[in-house]
Amino acid sequence: MRTVCVVGASLAGLLTARALRNQGFAGRIVVVGEEPHRPYDRPPLSKDFLKGVIGEADLALEAEGEEPDIEWRLGVAATGLDAPARRITLADGTTLAADGIVIATGAAARRLPGTGGLAGVHTLRTLDDARALRADLEHARRLVVIGGGFIGAEVAATARELGRDVTLVESGPAPLAGVLGAEMARTLAGLHEGRGVRLITGAQVTEVTGVGRADGVRLTGGAHLPADVVVAGIGATPCTGWLAGSGVALGDGVLCGGVLCDEGGGTSAPGIVAVGDCAAWYDPVLGRHHRVEHWTGARQRATVAAATLLSGGTARPEPPRPPYFWSDQYDVKLQFIGHAGDADTVTVEEGDPAAHSFLAVYRQGERPVAVLGVNQVRLFTRWRRHLETAPAHTG
Repeated sequence: MRTVCVVGASLAGLLTARALRNQGFAGRIVVVGEEPHRPYDRPPLSKDFLKGVIGEADLALEAEGEEPDIEWRLGVAATGLDAPARRITLADGTTLAADGIVIATGAAARRLPGTGGLAGVHTLRTLDDARALRADLEHARRLVVIGGGFIGAEVAATARELGRDVTLVESGPAPLAGVLGAEMARTLAGLHEGRGVRLITGAQVTEVTGVGRADGVRLTGGAHLPADVVVAGIGATPCTGWLAGSGVALGDGVLCGGVLCDEGGGTSAPGIVAVGDCAAWYDPVLGRHHRVEHWTGARQRATVAAATLLSGGTARPEPPRPPYFWSDQYDVKLQFIGHAGDADTVTVEEGDPAAHSFLAVYRQGERPVAVLGVNQVRLFTRWRRHLETAPAHTG
């Protein structure tokens, strides 16, 4: 193997390139990125960057000149792949041939239908998205956030800290119910309401109103919420359109959509692996493929994917760790590990939910399957270590 092409200048793509070097690959590495930017850290986009606490230089994932042995092709998207030939077609009409390929094209924010060309409507996924939203918020008074996932909840918290009038519309029972479960999500809903966010749950948005620029959103039933800025945090779709007809197997659905991979990141095509938000790895514990759209998942899987590629698929990965994520909202740090959907019960075992400082354990029968920590970093760290080494996750 003399040349490896990493398609996607993301955290996952960068970390896989570094892992290839760390594991002894001395050949040519080319990283292709649709955005013109070198890899940057995305979590702060909805928090400190949006608040103006940090600048763009603080988002960099590399020190100046840190990756001198990587070739960068930035500002050009991959448009096609011939998997048997391992040949990539780029938007500028050129092609790249490689002995090994890493697919790390990530995911794109879902957009609200019918809002194309309407000013004041935003998604938040990229640095350019964050620039535009930050500029709009400087002059806005009223913000409506659609969707109570991570992006929606964090943007609502940040905008409220900036003094904006914020309404958060969530179709489910509470923000973050999809990952925390309804009971704990309802417990944490007060985190937003106590800071002055108007929370509307069990509601659907039927349209964004306005001519030329958004002036509000309309809900099912006809209620109208005035807004100067609207943010849609309604999930993301894996960026796999360029792989149509490539010979690489793709999945469908919310969790299993993306590039189908084995437990080491290997795809259906020899010499090609996938990492990051676009990749649905097989989890032998769950017995299915699923995507992990969190920073920690990208870091853990990059090393495994590099080993899979360099070994020709013979490397045996360690059993997968349960997914872990964190979210900073206001002065509260949320940490979660595991799968809430596997639990029969959830109990608060330390602290006080009313004070937004507690630890809750999710169990299936007697076995812990997930843990939520709210401003309980030290205790959560012990529980995280326990779940990562528990027999249920050793194959």
